[in-house]
Amino acid sequence: MATNMCSVGDGKASTPAPFSECGKRVKDLLTKDYNFDHKFILTIPSDSGMILTATSATKDDFFVGDISTQYKSNSATVDVKIDSCSNVSTTVTMNEIFPSTKAALSFKIPDHKSSKLDVQYLHPHATINSSVGLTPSPLLEFAAAIGSKRLSLGGEVGFDTSSASFTKYNAGMVFNDPDLSAALMLADKGETLKLSFIQSVNPINGATVAAEMTHKFTTYENTFTCGASYAVDASTLGKIRVSHNGKVGMLCQREWRPKSLVTFSAEYDSKAINAPPKLGLSVALKP
Repeated sequence: MATNMCSVGDGKASTPAPFSECGKRVKDLLTKDYNFDHKFILTIPSDSGMILTATSATKDDFFVGDISTQYKSNSATVDVKIDSCSNVSTTVTMNEIFPSTKAALSFKIPDHKSSKLDVQYLHPHATINSSVGLTPSPLLEFAAAIGSKRLSLGGEVGFDTSSASFTKYNAGMVFNDPDLSAALMLADKGETLKLSFIQSVNPINGATVAAEMTHKFTTYENTFTCGASYAVDASTLGKIRVSHNGKVGMLCQREWRPKSLVTFSAEYDSKAINAPPKLGLSVALKP
């Protein structure tokens, strides 16, 4: 389980979001639900607190799939997933082991080096996440965000004890408002400057615009992606995005029954005029 665990406790409304969620609203608008393959998801909840989810997809003429279960009981949550490659992933999450603390133990079979422990601590003005690999030479990760839900500063660092080297160190600043959110990040070990923002244009139809721009100091390369989303009606969402490389993506998502979605995605590369556009269809059912 990654260190971007959700916040715990209902009284932490002013607590800043985890650093790993820096720019998440922009990323969701520009990338979430875009799928250029065929995907089917079936979710079956039960009164006992168990949720069964089956996922299948085709990627480059290959079929992949998995079956996952989630069981919640009081402050504990157990997630188990089995994929088509015979990998078994398990995560056990415990809330409020200590006040304002969440811990998660995860491991994957047969990968014996995948075991790790994630811990999140919430303070009214800080969110701290840590991850420790449960191996003789573990990978250590630490992230912190300080401030408030509206304005926060943060950073993250990763250290590989087997090679005695840093795997990452990033820093950023986030401003969050109901109508506007912006993030400024120094990523890729200080080699990339990233600026992103998302702005609500029309609350009536949910029209929203977002953009992400990056600059690499070593290569002087600049990239950008901008996009928009809007509600066609109460059950239909439309999205569009344009990238610096000439790729244009479009998405239409229809909720044909409560919590059941059909999503059609398309992407056209204007620099490859002889290549057909990429098309994708995703169906998510929840009886």
